[in-house]
Amino acid sequence: MTELLTETVVQEPHRIRGLEMPWNRVMGSTEGPASAARALGPWHPQEFMAECVEIVPEVGGMMTFVFRRSDGAPLAFRAGQYVSVAFPVNGEDQDPADRSYSLSSAPTKPWTFDITVKRDPTGLVSPWVHENIKPGTVLEMLGPVGAFHLPDADRRARYLLLAAGAGITPIMSMVRTIHSLPGEADVVVLYHGAAAEGFAFNKELAYIASVDSRIKVFYSLGDRGKPDDWEGLSGRLTAAMLDQVAPDANGRQVYACGPEGYLNTATELLGKVGVDDTSIHMEFFTGDRQTILEYQAELALAADIAEEIAEEIADSAEDYYESQPTAFGLYEPGYDAGGTLKATGLPLETSDPDGSGSDAADGGADVEQEAVTPDASSFETVGTGSLTLSFMRTGINVRVDPSEHILGPAQRAGVRIGANCKEGMCGSCKIVKLSGEVEMNHQGGIRAREIDAGKFLPCCSTAQTDMVIDA
Repeated sequence: MTELLTETVVQEPHRIRGLEMPWNRVMGSTEGPASAARALGPWHPQEFMAECVEIVPEVGGMMTFVFRRSDGAPLAFRAGQYVSVAFPVNGEDQDPADRSYSLSSAPTKPWTFDITVKRDPTGLVSPWVHENIKPGTVLEMLGPVGAFHLPDADRRARYLLLAAGAGITPIMSMVRTIHSLPGEADVVVLYHGAAAEGFAFNKELAYIASVDSRIKVFYSLGDRGKPDDWEGLSGRLTAAMLDQVAPDANGRQVYACGPEGYLNTATELLGKVGVDDTSIHMEFFTGDRQTILEYQAELALAADIAEEIAEEIADSAEDYYESQPTAFGLYEPGYDAGGTLKATGLPLETSDPDGSGSDAADGGADVEQEAVTPDASSFETVGTGSLTLSFMRTGINVRVDPSEHILGPAQRAGVRIGANCKEGMCGSCKIVKLSGEVEMNHQGGIRAREIDAGKFLPCCSTAQTDMVIDA
């Protein structure tokens, strides 16, 4: 009699090399189906309204609020980024209090998104949020914002993710994102907390670590007392602890989030174990005045970009809809110069078949005053190099060498250009050249017809002649 084999051998899944975000491959594609995924691409920060649809209690004094955009569009962001939320803590007729919160959900599920808020009993906003935000609450938001995020594509995806306290929220977005995607990855999470029962998302992290061999999770109780049955690590972050959880830390990309003191210690210790500064990415949840000013500048730039994008969308509706999945009837957002419209649709207006409306009566565009072009020779000139870039909106001339990418010298000179990937993939730095020639080596972040229209990506372009740029 043949004996049945009762032992089940579970084989590791065959995976593609590295890790790639779902929008990365389609950003350079011209095929029809790719247009659907473009809607999920992390294009630009936008101002929008969002409705709370669910509340999930977390341990550690934290609460997760699940939102969806009121206009029905997905929220396209990168894992690790944050949104700025206007909370009417003093009433609807008073100025709101703006606060930034990391997105804790994965961008691979963009139709809803989460922010997780830790209650600070002495704070102004977080107690109000915990007590007042309910399903149905609608809030004004700006985002996504932030350069602390996973790359769009990583052929050698090896990460060390460090979190302390509420710093787990952007790290959780990264873990959820990696877990939801195919591809080879090697992820170590080290999560510091003050109490054994205070590790937010611990059940989900335990589940992910149990079913996804790519992700390992370690906990440490800091310097507080620990229960007798505690099986995790103990003590504050040390070089020995880093070496214990990730002996190969030198070679990993490190993402760390938490209080300022924790991150300062992490920076020092990572250097001791050989991690290069270029491989360390930090997100401060509390910080000094300089950090706060940097966040404010980041949000101000995001607001400017959001306003420009809203105007561009309103002026170029045809171009915008072409980039959306209208062919699939998935969603068709409404925009006007004031921003997004609710998903209930545009207001009804009486058409004027004779074309004799108020614009025509007033002369419309025919009576617009001729724009006055500034004289670049009067601009201040900064930098060194053989070529001159004249930024007309900023009113400055920047000297550059033909070998250096345009973005860096421009930003250092004060030209406000949003940029995320800085590798020619995301298209967030796209600007228009009015004259001159560039050599561009992009990776799908710009379309051929946009190049024909004079647009280029300064992050991956070098000037070949003197240039005049609309920025």
